[in-house]
Amino acid sequence: MIIEIKHNNQLLAIIISHKYSEPGIHFFTPNDFSQQLAYMKRPKGEKIQPHVHNPVPREVHYTKEILFIKKGKVKVDFYTEKKEYIESKILETGDVILLSEGGHGFEMLEETEMIEVKQGPYVGENDKTRF
Repeated sequence: MIIEIKHNNQLLAIIISHKYSEPGIHFFTPNDFSQQLAYMKRPKGEKIQPHVHNPVPREVHYTKEILFIKKGKVKVDFYTEKKEYIESKILETGDVILLSEGGHGFEMLEETEMIEVKQGPYVGENDKTRF
């Protein structure tokens, strides 16, 4: 239910199936990632103490993006940094994917609604190389 897409020891993506369910807190990303992905299943009545986040300098070299498939079905194609095709996966309603390295493309197999989370600000065409 957790799928890692790797190529030559490089982590290209992490997919969390909508069927995944484990109690507690589970981080799926390595500590050196500038974008972290975790799953939390907490019991009724548990409280998280109010808090603020402290300013911590972080360095971001590449955009990592997380997509939440709110509705629909999407084919994701994975590519190397050299734009060579590796493989494809199908994402469905409720699935989550973190795209970390390499290239990727999408085909909507059904009308699809997605929510994207990534480091900002988005700088338009300077942010990506299309192929």
